[in-house]
Amino acid sequence: MPPVRPMLAKSVKGVPDPAKHEGGLLFEPKWDGFRCLVFRDGDEVELASRNTKPLTRYFPEVVAAVLEQLPERCVLDGELFVAVGPRLEFEVLQERIHPAESRITMLSEKTPASYVAFDLLAIGDESLVDRPLSERRARLEAELAHLDGVAGSIHLTRTTTDPAEAERWFEQFEGAGLDGVMAKPLASAYVENGRTMFKVKHARTADVVVAGYRLHKNSTPERPLLGSLLLGLHDGSGRLQHVGVAASFTETRRAELVEELAPLECSIEDHPWSAWAGDAIANPDRVPGTQSRWSVGKDLSFTPLRPERVLEVGYEHMEGSRFRHTAQFKRWRPDRDPASCGYEQLEEPVGYDLTRVLGTRP
Repeated sequence: MPPVRPMLAKSVKGVPDPAKHEGGLLFEPKWDGFRCLVFRDGDEVELASRNTKPLTRYFPEVVAAVLEQLPERCVLDGELFVAVGPRLEFEVLQERIHPAESRITMLSEKTPASYVAFDLLAIGDESLVDRPLSERRARLEAELAHLDGVAGSIHLTRTTTDPAEAERWFEQFEGAGLDGVMAKPLASAYVENGRTMFKVKHARTADVVVAGYRLHKNSTPERPLLGSLLLGLHDGSGRLQHVGVAASFTETRRAELVEELAPLECSIEDHPWSAWAGDAIANPDRVPGTQSRWSVGKDLSFTPLRPERVLEVGYEHMEGSRFRHTAQFKRWRPDRDPASCGYEQLEEPVGYDLTRVLGTRP
């Protein structure tokens, strides 16, 4: 029986050396989408997330593609993604997780999702999870050979055993919305929930303005604990935009930060984000203190701070005007003027056409 939880990866710095791993390594592009296991048994198709949550109802066009393009009985590991023009768009993909079937149907036609396969866990009555990746990959290529060069809903991910080529992918493919490369031991079996793969992601730093904070869920009046710092950057017109949060701290540090930032607390009326205070409508800009369909029922109140302190944070890449993931606290920058912290400091990847990543015709 194939595993119900996908194999995981641990982060490493730089593309690993295949010579240091028995049997070598297989490199793949790292997709920025929803990890997804596909189960097909005849006319029955199930899509499951990395946490085993059902995704089937949200992607009817992918279900149809599975029925049309995949073997009658199989289990695949891969990634769901949405491309708009020449690049991946994760925010558009997120819109598919919606309670209204009518909206899902509309989006499946307007911005259809695709599936890229990178592992074969079972075919027919045969489980392959105990077989080495080299064998699973060969079987996957044989079963999906008919997809080669077809820009349809199901794709077969590219691979290489050349670390130099993986380095080129790491630099180039970010321009198409991908976020790094994967390295997988060719001799390894498929280990459910095991971190036997390696992921190499982009690491950058930026100087941002600290404009507020939210309290931690374990905070009490007697011992307030900081949950996350709210971060901002100035746009071209000088307006302070909310770009994300920094949130990983020890409990001791959370208490220290509340005390450290207390002198900067101010009323919301005197804050650059005062216009958004109390707004409970849909929030396309994801500004602090406002609701969206992802946050209904959550306490989104924040303590406003005078935007006078600058923080250096680590981040991987941007999605629109925001950090794609939680930023990492690096150090305070007392030498930086908050007004000088703008988007122009951020590194912009060179655009790259997604069809070249997939190896498909446009």
